[in-house]
Amino acid sequence: MRVKINIKRAYDPPSPADGLRVLVDRLWPRGVTKESLRLDTWVKDVAPSNELRKRFHHDVSQWEEFRTQYMAYLRGHRPQLEQLLTQAAKAGTLTLVYSAKETDHNNAVVLRDVLQEIQRSKGHRVRRAA
Repeated sequence: MRVKINIKRAYDPPSPADGLRVLVDRLWPRGVTKESLRLDTWVKDVAPSNELRKRFHHDVSQWEEFRTQYMAYLRGHRPQLEQLLTQAAKAGTLTLVYSAKETDHNNAVVLRDVLQEIQRSKGHRVRRAA
């Protein structure tokens, strides 16, 4: 089963259509409570390293370099990414929750692209949990 992957700001209200809600930032979003965020899990291990996050600091002129470096980082976390897809298969939808103001240039965009690539790859099949 192919999982639909969405991205959503932490400051936008949760929806039942979000499926599995996963925070993909290393830092907790400012001013947001656990109750209002309604997460299923928080995957700090696949968030950009503090060094990479600080270097990029949402400077769009650094986007391509950030994207390349973050994708390389994520390649080393493929088992965790595949596990995330397997968890999301039960819900059918995975929503990657992030806190950046920039909606087109952030880590959730890159992570979504990598997860979609894993889904398309020949050797990976997401199994629906029983």
